[in-house]
Amino acid sequence: MKAAVLHAKGDIRYEEVEVPKITEDEVLVKVRASGICGSDIPRVLGDAAHFYPIILGHEFSGEIVEVGKNVKNLKIGDRVVGAPLLPCFKCSDCQKGWYSQCKNYSFIGSRRQGSFAEYIAIPARNAIKFDESIPFEQAVFFEPSTVALHGLRCVDFKGGEDVLVLGAGTIGIFTLQWARIMGARRICVVDIKDERLKLAEEFGADFVVNATEEKFTEKISELTKGRGFGYVFETAGSTETIKFSFEFVSNKGCVCLIGTPTKDVVFSPHLFEKINRKEFHLTGSWMSYSAPFPGIEWELTSQYFSDKRLKFSNKLIYKTFHLKDIKEAFELFKSPENVKGKVIILS
Repeated sequence: MKAAVLHAKGDIRYEEVEVPKITEDEVLVKVRASGICGSDIPRVLGDAAHFYPIILGHEFSGEIVEVGKNVKNLKIGDRVVGAPLLPCFKCSDCQKGWYSQCKNYSFIGSRRQGSFAEYIAIPARNAIKFDESIPFEQAVFFEPSTVALHGLRCVDFKGGEDVLVLGAGTIGIFTLQWARIMGARRICVVDIKDERLKLAEEFGADFVVNATEEKFTEKISELTKGRGFGYVFETAGSTETIKFSFEFVSNKGCVCLIGTPTKDVVFSPHLFEKINRKEFHLTGSWMSYSAPFPGIEWELTSQYFSDKRLKFSNKLIYKTFHLKDIKEAFELFKSPENVKGKVIILS
């Protein structure tokens, strides 16, 4: 089969490799579409790969073409997405259903060969079926959707509160949607790009604010008359938005940090003290799994995409490339400010 193999920093090659052989508990998937995740970029353009050579890719959809002899709930022809986490299922965290905290985990597309290939072998329990009405390109967004929903579950989200979403990228758009589905009173989305904010409005945001505008903090505060938001979801991972979450959360509210920071975050004593004064709840959110594995996050994403309660737009996709052109796709990320949505690789 053909695959995109990363041999060194910046050295990704479209070449022939062996089709993976499945075990009795695995399925072989013909990959149809894979998304480039933000975590793939430093592995290709930087030094973040765990080893070489490696086939990256963990946001993917395809069709089952072979099943192991112990697999009973899947069959050839099923359309599936892959949950990329491979927990050990034996440690104390796994025994509690805290799979994202497993210290002995592996991961498809970073610690194990991934989906930037024509075929991929995955454990049957990591394969989630989806309806034929869902295009393969849309199914690539299952994983980002589950990440967003997991964030809401981390704060035990309840309807009736005003919600602030910081960042209108893919995760932010799905965070907005899940908050709407679960009964948010009003939702405000903040970003620095007007095209993303326009998309947020199309997906149901009640208010959008561009953080590059003058006095934008006052605009945000005015929406709740200074009370703050009951839930704040930080999805951008930037120093500024993390700090904004402390500013805009209400007394006794909840802040969930979904985005992954890449720089030091330094708080002034005045800002950090807001944790004390507001007595708000602060938590992180990591990946998208719960018991029984892979979790209700994946089950609900499949169900809600099927019945259209979870909406999709091709505007979420910036560009598509064939697998043979994957090097060109990663070249885009040398100027990440120009990438306006998900880049998808078609196998």
